[in-house]
Amino acid sequence: MKSRMTMHYNKLAVKYAGKYPKFLLLFLTFLLAYLIFDGRAYPPFNDFLLSTGYFGTFLAGIMFAYGFTAAPATAVLLILGKGQNILLAGLIAGFGALVSDLLIFRFVEHSMSDEIRKLSKEKISLYINRKTPSILKKYLIPVVAGFIIASPLPDEIGVSLLAASRTISLKIFLVISYLLNTIGIFSIFYIGSIIS
Repeated sequence: MKSRMTMHYNKLAVKYAGKYPKFLLLFLTFLLAYLIFDGRAYPPFNDFLLSTGYFGTFLAGIMFAYGFTAAPATAVLLILGKGQNILLAGLIAGFGALVSDLLIFRFVEHSMSDEIRKLSKEKISLYINRKTPSILKKYLIPVVAGFIIASPLPDEIGVSLLAASRTISLKIFLVISYLLNTIGIFSIFYIGSIIS
């Protein structure tokens, strides 16, 4: 009976893993993050992370911006924040996240601009644009994008929202991205200091 149920669950797992491979990959990154942070009591791994110093913090900042690496990067930042000057580490990790966001911004702005233009002319886009109040378009999209960028959520979404906006210049984007990522990373360091 038990083996029959196990076989049934295995078939379901294989079926859904094949149907939703990106969600499976995202789940595996969350599992990896849990293992990294749960393994904080494992001294050799902790020592290795801490030995990477501020360069490791910069790399974790780069990974913090991407959807599939945000969870493990958050776990690494939680560990690194305990052995470094939090102010300096936050500024360095924020710069790493800015580098990633700039790559995303440039990709969306140049490589996807033609598709964004086409999409904006679709009936559904025109309908949503007509029905959405101007004030909501002006303030809600940047606020939602900012929240996404500051959090461990995939920056690709927030950066794409800002890049699609014609009102955000590159200079403003760089300032917004750096500030929001740095605030989000400081929050992670603060949480890491509480969790002992």
